Amino acid sequence: MKNKFKVFVGLSGGVDSAVSAALLKKQDYDVTGVFIKAWQPFDSAQGTRRFPCGWKEDRRSAMRVAAVLDIPFLTLDLEKEYKKKVVDYMITEYKAGRTPNPDVMCNKEIKFGHFLKFALKNGADFIATGHYAIKNELRMMNYELCEGRDKNKDQSYFLWTLTQDQLKHILFPIGNLQKQEVRRLAKKFGLPQATRKDSQGLCFLGEINVKEFLSHYIPQRRGEVLNENGEVIGHHNGALFFTIGERHGFNVIKKSNEEKPLYVISKDIKNNTITVASKITPHKKSQRASLTLRGVNIINELPNNNLTCRIRYRGEKIPCQLNKNKVTLSKLQTDISAGQSLVIYLPVPRLRGQEAGQDEICLGGGIIQ
Repeated sequence: MKNKFKVFVGLSGGVDSAVSAALLKKQDYDVTGVFIKAWQPFDSAQGTRRFPCGWKEDRRSAMRVAAVLDIPFLTLDLEKEYKKKVVDYMITEYKAGRTPNPDVMCNKEIKFGHFLKFALKNGADFIATGHYAIKNELRMMNYELCEGRDKNKDQSYFLWTLTQDQLKHILFPIGNLQKQEVRRLAKKFGLPQATRKDSQGLCFLGEINVKEFLSHYIPQRRGEVLNENGEVIGHHNGALFFTIGERHGFNVIKKSNEEKPLYVISKDIKNNTITVASKITPHKKSQRASLTLRGVNIINELPNNNLTCRIRYRGEKIPCQLNKNKVTLSKLQTDISAGQSLVIYLPVPRLRGQEAGQDEICLGGGIIQ
């Protein structure tokens, strides 16, 4: 008996979503490909897109997938929604001196927000994306979100806002695959994306210079670069543009005898200064072991122990404790900025066939205050 479930697959034009669509069709799902058209910056003076992102070529690539697989193809225009929910959010956060994560917001508001609502409204049972993450069903209508099998590509960090109501309508067809397996499958399915380069940078906007992008919306203001002793050693174009832990974008004129790389360890938005130091000797005032979160989302019930957390994509997992919106870290951390996502994980030993392994369950997260 054929599977009659209808699924809308978000086709970005890349190999991951292309193989996702192919796998679902092979499993006898009723598949429709959907390309999401997002907002792009426009330069009114030049009459051109300020940061050309090649969305037309991405759409053509997505259409080729639909043609090869012989599936229906739709274009969903979410320009206004993307501008309001992702771009405006990013600009507002930077203006407030916080470090936003636009990829998290893009997933929450666009892919698993507006796209999911559009799909369900138009008769779909599920949406599917090319994310490297795994959804497991624990019991009837209850699910857990796990890291993708390819730890170098895992994207669970960006999915912490998902809820049980959303997860029941979401599929991650390549979550159990390694990247090289996805490439091999693309070739096997005859997909032209088999050799296409992976996209980089921000969700939909692509690979852009964030400081340059923000400079069109936030005025630059020259400020001083300070060392740990409060001495002026250089200058920058605005404390708002920097993230804790960043080591580029500021000019150091007065250099020490030791040529160690310097990192931003704190920033003073009011006085428009940033303080830099060698990462090896972090500033004690910037160290934190206790954090407060806002917008906390819990996907599954939290255990009392064995929790870890990440405060950046691919960052170290740090043992922690969570009590409502308060997080206590097992050790001091220095490169933490308000606005970053803190994501909670739980390691669980599992036996997959004959292979012993350890799954990492993403239990949710919140935004650091």
